[in-house]
Amino acid sequence: MVESAAPQARRRIAHWVALLVGYSIAAASLVWVYRGFDWKAELPRLLATDWRWVTVAVVADITVYVLQGWRWKLLLAPLARIHWLRAVQAVYIGLFANEVLPLRSGEVIRCYVMARWAKLPFSLSLSSAAVERLIDGVWLVLGFYAITFFVELPGFLVAAARIMALVLAGAAAVLAYVVFRRSHAAKAVSASRWSRLLHRIVDGLHLMGRSRTFLPAVLVSLAYLVLQILPVYALMRGFGLALPVGAAVVTLVVLRLGSIPPQAPSNVGAFQFFTILGLQLFGVARADATGFATLLFLVVTVPLWLGGFIALVAAGMRLGELRRKAEGSMEQVPIPAPAGAADPGSSPTT
Repeated sequence: MVESAAPQARRRIAHWVALLVGYSIAAASLVWVYRGFDWKAELPRLLATDWRWVTVAVVADITVYVLQGWRWKLLLAPLARIHWLRAVQAVYIGLFANEVLPLRSGEVIRCYVMARWAKLPFSLSLSSAAVERLIDGVWLVLGFYAITFFVELPGFLVAAARIMALVLAGAAAVLAYVVFRRSHAAKAVSASRWSRLLHRIVDGLHLMGRSRTFLPAVLVSLAYLVLQILPVYALMRGFGLALPVGAAVVTLVVLRLGSIPPQAPSNVGAFQFFTILGLQLFGVARADATGFATLLFLVVTVPLWLGGFIALVAAGMRLGELRRKAEGSMEQVPIPAPAGAADPGSSPTT
């Protein structure tokens, strides 16, 4: 009992420490962002934003997550037949969870929902999400280094991008090893006490990586990231910032890099901080940058609240219950398979 309770206690402590750090970052960021901000003077400008451009931004933002659902369907195609609308619904449920729960809990929740709907092992659903993030990370790093040819970026951002590139290179190497050397990878995990789970992951990654739908998923990922530029640029136009498309690209990349660590719900605080940081690289005044960051946060966040709530209600699910079940699935320790036992393959673990 003591041995089994100790890991749970450590997980709880780590969870509360992460919460404390996340909320502290959010609070400090909000203080920095809005200190000295004249709401009385700036609010009329926010309300005067051209709503035609706001509409363009909202439609583009919704399309971004439709593409994410389509990309997820393509990645999971060799493992399960999933309607793209179901994938989009799971994405929106996860997004809604991220907006109201800390530490990006929605990533685990959407994977749990997909595993339940597609009758997939939870581990494979998580693996597909990890592949998504790997592909996104590669495109993001490439985009980051592309923009360094057009604007000089702060040294800490360059250093962060280099660290991210090294991590992604290692993850990509592991994925390539699993995809092209499946038997070797399977042998490498056979000695683990979690061999059954790891074999499932190896098989799933192998199937996803060798599938004919993998390359289309990579290309959809590029479209998914590029389309995220449009809401930023549209709101720049609507807000009256005379900046080129390149400024929207830089701001998006800086914002995405800053949003990588799990933080408070909606990444509140950090979202505004990194948006301002990106705009100030182009000489935007602090008050203008703060007003725009506030506008961007509201325009991209409110539709997620509405869309995610609708997706959750349509699924007949409750967020609290989903969170408990998803976290319970994460904490399950698989029973080691006896030597020579056959892997059940597609039997659900949820």
